[in-house]
Amino acid sequence: MKKIIMMGAREDEKTFALEWGKKNNIDVTVTTEVLNNDTYHLVQGFDGISLQQTMGIPTEMYQQLRKDGFKQIAQRSAGFDMYDLEEATKQNLLITNVPAYSPNSVAEFTVSSALNCLRHTEEIQRRVHSQDFTWDSRILSKEVRSLTIGILGTGRIGQVTGQIFKGFGANIIGYDLYKSTAAEEILTYEDDFDVFLAQSDIVSIHMPLTKDNHHLFNKETFDKMKPGSILINAARGGIVDTNALINALNEGQLAGCALDTYEQEMNYVTKDWQNKKLDDPILQELIQREDVLYTPHIAFYTETAVENLVFGALEACLSVLTTGTAETIVNN
Repeated sequence: MKKIIMMGAREDEKTFALEWGKKNNIDVTVTTEVLNNDTYHLVQGFDGISLQQTMGIPTEMYQQLRKDGFKQIAQRSAGFDMYDLEEATKQNLLITNVPAYSPNSVAEFTVSSALNCLRHTEEIQRRVHSQDFTWDSRILSKEVRSLTIGILGTGRIGQVTGQIFKGFGANIIGYDLYKSTAAEEILTYEDDFDVFLAQSDIVSIHMPLTKDNHHLFNKETFDKMKPGSILINAARGGIVDTNALINALNEGQLAGCALDTYEQEMNYVTKDWQNKKLDDPILQELIQREDVLYTPHIAFYTETAVENLVFGALEACLSVLTTGTAETIVNN
């Protein structure tokens, strides 16, 4: 019987992992520990590994994994920017991801976040909690049907997001280096990125983080956005220069933003920081600002998505172990 260790696992993943193991006659061991130098001994004796890393692994560990007979790492997310793909390839280690675990989970959260920003839900709730029931221009909203929604990245999640917004009657435009025929049924592509930014009342990011788009949203980008627009990022934190974002909010170039990802989130996300001082003043400001809706990378977090992530990662792991390949390899 093959043995797979699933590291960095949450309690909600454990049930699905054990169910999958029983169904496939695989010995699946689940641990909350993440893979690092201190925990490497835990993988000894296993055939395959599934990880939920937010931070990378030491460079020398790729060689050690291969030396110990491992063929793969199955990441339980769509994103894989935490891995050194060149080094993994050099060591003949296959990295897999789960690219389509549930587009609806992220898309629905994206739209709800945009609505909360648009309708000033945070401000209204703050007033209500202080028993202030007045109306004024600070909570005056626009209707979605009157807006142009810009979908940046028109893959599965971007398409579902655009489809939901279209249901409100909004005008949907898209920008992507790789156009999709399916997406063209939902949105109209804009070929010029600057024009795309200038036309969008809400820009919703749905693209992976790469070396080429790191800090794609910077001072220059924000200056090109439509004044008073809203930015939604439920993709990867590194796509947005957070300091530049805060400046754009302070200057009134942006009316607000919703961030489900933050570029330094790996130090905090999935950890309980209650009654502790945050060591990150930027994150502290994001949390405290009334024009920022910050959530801890939780857009995907539905029962369907968690099940699909666990099953997808373990199936990719097993595929590599039994056939030497998988459909979701990202460094092949």
